[in-house]
Amino acid sequence: MNQTNFEHAGYAALMQLVIGLVTGDWFAGACFGIAFFVGREHAQAQDKLGYTLKTTFEAFDVRKWSLDAQLDLLFPVVTCLTILGFVTLLTYLL
Repeated sequence: MNQTNFEHAGYAALMQLVIGLVTGDWFAGACFGIAFFVGREHAQAQDKLGYTLKTTFEAFDVRKWSLDAQLDLLFPVVTCLTILGFVTLLTYLL
């Protein structure tokens, strides 16, 4: 773990909060925050793996990513899903 893992989680949470507060659709906010970092890490994997890829879809193979890249994706996913679960729970309780 390093600082960028936590920064990515914070940025994903911020994206989700903005979309959730503006539109009221917290699921869309979670999807956007997660998709942003999926795209970012995919692009970095494509760049890092370069010409060894047969297709661009091979860069989605998380097993080929470094541990740091995997954590850079995992932290935003966990953060967004936690916020979504919390907001959903509050919605049903209130």
